[in-house]
Amino acid sequence: MVDGLMGAIAPSAAALLKQPLLNTAILATAEAESGAAEPEGALVLAGVLVSLIVIYAASKLGGELCARINLPPVLGELVGGVLVGISALHLILFPGEGTIAADSQIMQFLQFTSHLSPETATAVFQSQSEVISVLSEIGVIILLFEIGLESKLDELLRVGPQAAIVAVVGVVAPFVAGTLGLIYFFNIAAIPAIFAGAALTATSIGITAKVLAEIGQLASTEGQIIIGAAVLDDVLGIIVLAVVASLAKTGEVEIGNIIYLIISAAVFLVGSILLGRYVIRPIYETLVARMQTRGELLLLALVFVFALSYVATVIELEAILGAFAAGLILAETQNRNDLEKQVLPVADMLVPIFFVVVGARTDLSVLNPAIPANREGLIIAAFLIAVAIVGKVITGFTVFGQGDLKKLAIGVGMIPRGEVGLVFAGVGAESGALSSATEAAIIMMVISTTFLAPPLLRIVFREPEESPDTVEAGS
Repeated sequence: MVDGLMGAIAPSAAALLKQPLLNTAILATAEAESGAAEPEGALVLAGVLVSLIVIYAASKLGGELCARINLPPVLGELVGGVLVGISALHLILFPGEGTIAADSQIMQFLQFTSHLSPETATAVFQSQSEVISVLSEIGVIILLFEIGLESKLDELLRVGPQAAIVAVVGVVAPFVAGTLGLIYFFNIAAIPAIFAGAALTATSIGITAKVLAEIGQLASTEGQIIIGAAVLDDVLGIIVLAVVASLAKTGEVEIGNIIYLIISAAVFLVGSILLGRYVIRPIYETLVARMQTRGELLLLALVFVFALSYVATVIELEAILGAFAAGLILAETQNRNDLEKQVLPVADMLVPIFFVVVGARTDLSVLNPAIPANREGLIIAAFLIAVAIVGKVITGFTVFGQGDLKKLAIGVGMIPRGEVGLVFAGVGAESGALSSATEAAIIMMVISTTFLAPPLLRIVFREPEESPDTVEAGS
């Protein structure tokens, strides 16, 4: 009917536009359409607000529980996301993952409490999910900016050869073992295998540093090597993530493409840091000093962060690489401490969305051993956990020249993946490169290493502390 009408009016559009009745009809239709869009937009906002209520409640509840049992709060945010997501309560769901609007408890809540009809539920569900996804992506950008801001470029450059060796081995060994194992033992395609292998590379600085500080080993030689290597691990891991994420976008594994991405990531990181140190940083400090309006420190920093993230995206790298580079640059400004304080509330608001969304997207039902088809996923998870542990433990034994070092402690300190591993899983899920089983296996690897590392660190450092006491008692 519409096609027929369009065919009838097309030959004489100019004449028809002069007809008052038709003009009135067109205006009435436009007003009706704008009136219909307005309540839908309100319902999308309502859905986003309810989703944020669920996300923040889940993140704080999970984080508090983990903090009270001496585990990283970020792990609680992940578990909270799993509970409210597709694996349990079906509150935070996303289309395109085998779910529809009717599966969402939030959509059902809106139908009971507002004027959401089943006919418009699908459109509202999709729009609300897109908003939450965008907020999640902004959250991971802020997270990497915060990590860069907490790092010191001069300390990275001064990291000794021992920490560098530990870092390189800690990246290469699990990446190669994980990738090749998944390809040849489990017949997984190259792109998801590379993504899963990349998720094994980085080390969580926050988790390790917290435990080392609690047991009084942060200033020890082993502690300094662990922290230095973990910082380098993060830098190398972010470059690996940028390369792998770009490969996932192109869908091809070509040596020339890989070389190009590695070179472009390194050139971008080094170039942006040099440009930022000698050009952007002085401009930033000058503008901050001269501005008289509120929020100049934070807003100018966010402009810089988003600009570098945009450039990284345009050259087919990952936005988080630009955010990390921006953090390293602004960490050298004289306003660093004030900027860190102002970034914290922004991070507290946006970063939990990322971790909860990662957990919400994780379908743990694919790891149910009662279903025969899921057993391969469980085996993959066990394989990744083994590679994640062994691939880091061996790094301590690559340190030569100091026989009194507790090499096992160095290796154990490199085990936890924490929030860094979740970044890999989240980016992999967003890119569509990971299957449900592989994504769940990576999440299980992150959870396992994060749970295991704190008690293992306490054990490996306790034994050397007891032997001097024994010697003194004997003498």
